[in-house]
Amino acid sequence: MEEKQPVLELENVSVAYDSEAGMVQAVNNVSLKVYENTIVGLIGESGSGKSTLGNTIMHLMKNNAVLTSCTIKVMGQDIYRLNKKDLRKFRWSQMSMVFQSAMNALNPVLTIEDQILDVFFSHDKNISRKEANRRAVELMDIVSIDSVHLKSYPHELSGGMRQRIVIAIAIALDPKLVIMDEPTTALDVVVQRSILDKIKEIQKVKKFAILFISHDFSLVTELASKVAIMYAGRFIEITDSHSLSQSERHHPYTQGLIKAIPHLTSEDVTIEGIPGNPPNLVELPSGCAYHPRCPHAFDLCMRERPETRLVENREIECHLYETVEK
Repeated sequence: MEEKQPVLELENVSVAYDSEAGMVQAVNNVSLKVYENTIVGLIGESGSGKSTLGNTIMHLMKNNAVLTSCTIKVMGQDIYRLNKKDLRKFRWSQMSMVFQSAMNALNPVLTIEDQILDVFFSHDKNISRKEANRRAVELMDIVSIDSVHLKSYPHELSGGMRQRIVIAIAIALDPKLVIMDEPTTALDVVVQRSILDKIKEIQKVKKFAILFISHDFSLVTELASKVAIMYAGRFIEITDSHSLSQSERHHPYTQGLIKAIPHLTSEDVTIEGIPGNPPNLVELPSGCAYHPRCPHAFDLCMRERPETRLVENREIECHLYETVEK
């Protein structure tokens, strides 16, 4: 049976920043496939390379960022082979992004209506204002905001409403891939829950693929069906979210993240944090980058970086798992 084409395909993606201290490898040789109507979570501590990878997929890298090697395809199209004109058309029509801060993502001097209509007019010169307005009202309904707020400015809306507006703009042209970079940051837990429920509701109807970037382990495992755990620019484990609560055979870093989650329904309220701090990307440890913080580290971990191994259908980069399971 022929394999279904992935919506997003990353192959050996590496990104470095040119800094005063030299080239800093923020993303190091990562590969991933995301398919239609799926949600894939990307988890990691601050500085692990999550947002850099999201911006790289969108071809929105900073001026000092260098794509050292990669293949990045969305719907089979290598986006780094597109010229500027075609790339502008490709963004938002085939792939879009929900950024971390909704207030910074929205233009403070334009109404919500102007900002939504701009998406339609910039991609379809022949669309009438009446049709664009109709679709804007439809988008507001999808994200459960009264269309009267189309005349509002961003500062007149609550944080949760602004975040839903950003989501509405991201899905305006029915893209096949939506990257969500910390879309619920700085929102309280009640609003966060409503945003997540709305994301799942919209995705069931639109069937687009989502790459959901977050540092909140419990949040991502609840939302996503597949999870990639990132550490020091590398995917140290790729697994299905169900296994995270059903199995103990995970990368030590993944195990540490699991133990750091409070379980309100359990009598055991012990929370174990991961000792130490994420590594300095300018001076990465030898061997496995996680070994200075790992309770299971041994000599080989300090000398050689582990290869990715298949363990119970999970891709794990760790010397603890020497046997490749098929």
